[in-house]
Amino acid sequence: MKLIYAALATTFVTALFNNVKAQERDDRATILNFKGIQYTSKDSLFYTNFRFRMQNRAGYSHVLNGEDNNKFDARVRRLRMRMDGYIYTPKISYSVQLAFTRGDQDFDDTGVANIVRDAVIFYNFTDDIYISFGQNKLPGNRQRVNSSGQLQFSDRSLVNSIFTLDRDFGVSFNLSKKIGQLPFNAKVAISTGEGRPAQSTDDGLAYTGRLEFLPLGTFTNAGDYSEGDIEREKKPKVSIGGGYSYNENTIRRGGQTGRYVANPFDLTTIFADAIFKYQGFAYQAEYMRHNTDTPLNMTTDDTPKETYIYKGWGLNQQTSYLLNHGYEIAGRYTFVQPDAEIAQFEDQTEIIELGITKYMKAHRLKFQLNGNYTFKDGAFNNFNKKSSWGAMFQVELGI
Repeated sequence: MKLIYAALATTFVTALFNNVKAQERDDRATILNFKGIQYTSKDSLFYTNFRFRMQNRAGYSHVLNGEDNNKFDARVRRLRMRMDGYIYTPKISYSVQLAFTRGDQDFDDTGVANIVRDAVIFYNFTDDIYISFGQNKLPGNRQRVNSSGQLQFSDRSLVNSIFTLDRDFGVSFNLSKKIGQLPFNAKVAISTGEGRPAQSTDDGLAYTGRLEFLPLGTFTNAGDYSEGDIEREKKPKVSIGGGYSYNENTIRRGGQTGRYVANPFDLTTIFADAIFKYQGFAYQAEYMRHNTDTPLNMTTDDTPKETYIYKGWGLNQQTSYLLNHGYEIAGRYTFVQPDAEIAQFEDQTEIIELGITKYMKAHRLKFQLNGNYTFKDGAFNNFNKKSSWGAMFQVELGI
């Protein structure tokens, strides 16, 4: 079965290589046109550039249950260091990204302080065809593939949190081309299926594919993977994408993410998304779904107890408009619906969020103020003990 999936994946990418024309955007290491801390050896056989970024935040949340249930959140959310470059030839490039905060290391789910987020090598056949080998983001939903530094809210949506594929170790095949005048991106990955902190691999693998079409042409400065229309697109631009992932015999609740469970299971993920930008206005939507035949499982604690795999679907929508002087207003609506098999553990959840962002240097330096209201089972009122509201202020700074 694994050989069949691998053959199909390879055949899919190879077939797309024929009779098509390149476009500009891809997800390789940053080795060109970057104004940062750079070094090139005298013989030009080694090049690296260095980046860092941090997100400092202060937040508050309150559950409307009639009790003193307040929560404060003041911390460094992310502190990341990244190095990109090439060795010997630009055809062989690399990307390394390290994380230095607990919330960024998958510690709570795994008990391991995993500093390494990305450690991946690329071989660039041409400007538009390349492969990668190592640990990197899988070609999953758009908001996950988006850098967290390119978001218009302080965090990704609940849909992403529950259903995302995140990172894994494996090999990927990547293509950015045109069919006539229609740009598209195609990506296929075969990975271990265990995610970042795996110390050993099991018999199952994960197979992931993503395809995108840009019917109105490419976005300015790869704006299809950056939230908000900072570039103020002069012409309407849209990107439509989707894909599928099959994770065989995974032992984590979310496939590549989440706590470990006692009994391996198969998990499928379906995702579809779209983004539109025009003259400062931006809109994006994302649908994701998890499915498994065995949603009930057991924990791996010293005293095992029943747990569950999130089986269900979610939809996230957000829109924004860029005002004068770098101010942006944004709104987001998130809906998550568990299947009946796990209804005893999870409620239908909806979140409404509003945001104001001041961009000082695009996404490299920005100030974000967000407010949110969460309600369960469709009860939009202050008397539902499951409802809550909160606010977050965040400063992002990076190079």
